[in-house]
Amino acid sequence: MLVSNAEIEELRALLEEVIRLRRNVKHAETSSVGRIDAVRPRHRESALNLVHYAELRRHDIRDLQSRLSKYGLSSLGRTESHVLPSIETLIWTLTRLVTTDGGHTAPPAGFLDGGELLARNAVNLLGPRPEDRSTRIMVTLPSEAATDASLVRGMVERGMDLARINCAHDGPPAWRHMVDHVRAAEEATGKRGLIAMDLAGPKLRTGPVRPGPRVLRVKPVRSNTGTVLEPGRVWLGEAPEPAPAPALPAIPLDDNAWAGSRKRGQKITLDDARGARRTLVVEQTAPNGCLVTLDKTAYFMPGTRLTAVPDPAAGKKGHHPGRPSVKVGELPAVQESLLIRRGDSIVLSSSLEPADSTSVGNHRIGCTLAGVLADVRTGERIWFDDGKIGAVITAVGPGELTARVTSAAPQGTRLRAEKGINLPDSRLTVSALTEQDVADLEHVRELADIVSMSFVRSASDVRELLAHLDPERDRNLDILLKIETVAAFKALPDILLELMKWADVGVMIARGDLAVEAGFERLAEVQEEILWLCEAAHVPVVWATQALDTLARAGRPSRAGRPSRAEVTDAAMAQRAECVMLNKGPFINEAISMLADILGRMQDHTQKKSSLLRRLRAWDDAGAGATETGTDP
Repeated sequence: MLVSNAEIEELRALLEEVIRLRRNVKHAETSSVGRIDAVRPRHRESALNLVHYAELRRHDIRDLQSRLSKYGLSSLGRTESHVLPSIETLIWTLTRLVTTDGGHTAPPAGFLDGGELLARNAVNLLGPRPEDRSTRIMVTLPSEAATDASLVRGMVERGMDLARINCAHDGPPAWRHMVDHVRAAEEATGKRGLIAMDLAGPKLRTGPVRPGPRVLRVKPVRSNTGTVLEPGRVWLGEAPEPAPAPALPAIPLDDNAWAGSRKRGQKITLDDARGARRTLVVEQTAPNGCLVTLDKTAYFMPGTRLTAVPDPAAGKKGHHPGRPSVKVGELPAVQESLLIRRGDSIVLSSSLEPADSTSVGNHRIGCTLAGVLADVRTGERIWFDDGKIGAVITAVGPGELTARVTSAAPQGTRLRAEKGINLPDSRLTVSALTEQDVADLEHVRELADIVSMSFVRSASDVRELLAHLDPERDRNLDILLKIETVAAFKALPDILLELMKWADVGVMIARGDLAVEAGFERLAEVQEEILWLCEAAHVPVVWATQALDTLARAGRPSRAGRPSRAEVTDAAMAQRAECVMLNKGPFINEAISMLADILGRMQDHTQKKSSLLRRLRAWDDAGAGATETGTDP
């Protein structure tokens, strides 16, 4: 019961503020009626709610929330999926509190069931909810998935719900084999697996770097005092197929059969590229190769002669089947790089002439997407290689820009060919859909359930994709937009309204590029805001990039391969999305199993921003006492 006139006056002030908030929300609805009416009829309520939420979040209502909470009233903190009904209900409640007779108005109509709409849309796009968790798992297929059906089946058995094929790699024949293997795994396991195919989009990467010498260095592992802990290992000739783990390099010879005819324990001598005499010991043999060990570093180069040491146990003639020696064949050139330090100058050029890796202080390297050089301005930021190197543009000229390095490792950072470039401050005019994407789209519409669009920056990019799709012919092809740029984040409400012109749609938070563009320190905030806005639009979200990445790449057996505490916490937070994406890696099955377990546990604790208070048994032995009934399921 209210005890003072001051409290009634404060409640009246709260009522006026909430009414004013409703007025703003309704005005935004009126202003956007054309865009709302343009979406598919099934998305109209979602588009309306999206407009309401976007308007609500244009106001700072933190003080209002605090004052509402003081009276045990809704603070509008969980309105994402039903904005206007939440405001109307709050107005009705406040009106009854400040009216002396209790008010005679009927309560507002029932809430829009935004959660049900989101769940429906998630099923339509991502497939049925798994039995043991609420969040699906998407896995990027490696190239090996085109030739290894058992690899794909293992992923499905471990919990993969969607397979992702990146059209930037492999090609149509390999994509077709991957899809065939997913379908075969479906039949074998009885589990449905959807196919999502990513259009590559424009590739903004560094150009080539002049290659180094054709040489291969093999070295042992030593302790801090120089003691050999593990010998260096390398295959001479051909490694067996499949190659045993761990993967080791193979040195081609002018006669690979010579290596296959060696005996275990036999020694092989050479003078390496520096003229240093080295001895190799045969550890294992294969039909056309042998695995050798060494306890001193050796540099192999084409033409290096390898000589078999006679085996004294074989008699005076020794053991020389065939030729006594062979030469090293062609080796790949060493991939060189530019050493970039803070304060250095980088010229990014439209010329793809290989860069000079010996440059010091002033560097020049090509850019694979020359068109962007006309869109940049001085003072804008530029990032290289997933944010490892940061710079500010100081000059722009015909076909090139100059940037001063502001961020690099203390000892310098290596910049290699084919590394990503991000221009977060620049208004790029390059199309998000390339000619190659349009060509690949023909294969995607035949093979996939979902097409993913990369490099989206505005609603016009979405319109361009929709223009290449036929509502009738492609009605079974769903759309997933990758939000990986600051421009896309800022334009997300407009992008979602444009996207709702298609039937089944979703958003992927591509956190790798997004972190570089927005800043790593801001990534947590940005990904939260994307989750909120998509929930308001009832659009399913895929949480992507580096989830349990260490485990997928290195595996549990090695200490370095265990997922970090931060990665496990990140995976748990991902449960608020409708799907989580894992990148490929040699230990991907272990990562799938662990992620499925984490997601299954977390579904009982959180639902979007809400905490679910299931019974906790962790403190049952802490002396808290029994419940009234003595039992609790």
